[in-house]
Amino acid sequence: MVANLKGGRQFNRETIRLVETFADQASVAIEYARAQTDLRRLELMEERERIAKELHDGIIQSLFAVGMNLQSTAVTSSSPETAARVERAVVELDRVIRDLRNYIFGLRPGILADRQLNQALEAIGEEVGSTFQIPIDVQVDAGVSAALSSRSHEIVQLTREALSNVTRHSHTKRAAVRLTRRGANAILTIGDEGIGFNPRGSSSGNGLRNMRERAAAMGGTLRITSATGKGAKLRFTFPT
Repeated sequence: MVANLKGGRQFNRETIRLVETFADQASVAIEYARAQTDLRRLELMEERERIAKELHDGIIQSLFAVGMNLQSTAVTSSSPETAARVERAVVELDRVIRDLRNYIFGLRPGILADRQLNQALEAIGEEVGSTFQIPIDVQVDAGVSAALSSRSHEIVQLTREALSNVTRHSHTKRAAVRLTRRGANAILTIGDEGIGFNPRGSSSGNGLRNMRERAAAMGGTLRITSATGKGAKLRFTFPT
């Protein structure tokens, strides 16, 4: 913006052209900075996708093969004590595989490729539900999804992390994801019917803190409703 004193001398054509030149240069600089930011974000997403693929196709499959061999050893062992120890090792391997899958869910932003936010959230529900055998009902307001398109990656990551917590801790038989509108705000809700927890207790560890920080970085908030045996509901509120 260029201003002049009231009653001051009018800008001549040369001055106007000079100001327009400065404006053009500033516009180019701003667009270049935005392009560089988008490029860095794309490179990060591609690297996360590569790491996730390596974990899934390499390490998880290798661990699964080791577990199968250990189970065969336990079956053929003549020592009950040895068989029991091997079975405990297999159980621990299964836990490690589940944790790795949860990490992969957090590393894979590629689910947004060629998808709108509502489609990506539905795909996450299907992916997590089929992997952990938990029906996940996803309902998304298309208008809200479109309004949040510039923040799709962050919304997807929040949903993944919340569902990861559900699969690891809730022992629920079903879960739900909702993206709705309330006034000028978008509301993202992830709920389950599991064992619940005390949001102020020791169970509210790094996962919830990370989600609060991610939501705050988007100008939003996180509200948790839960009680032991009553399930849990995470409600994120964002300005649209």
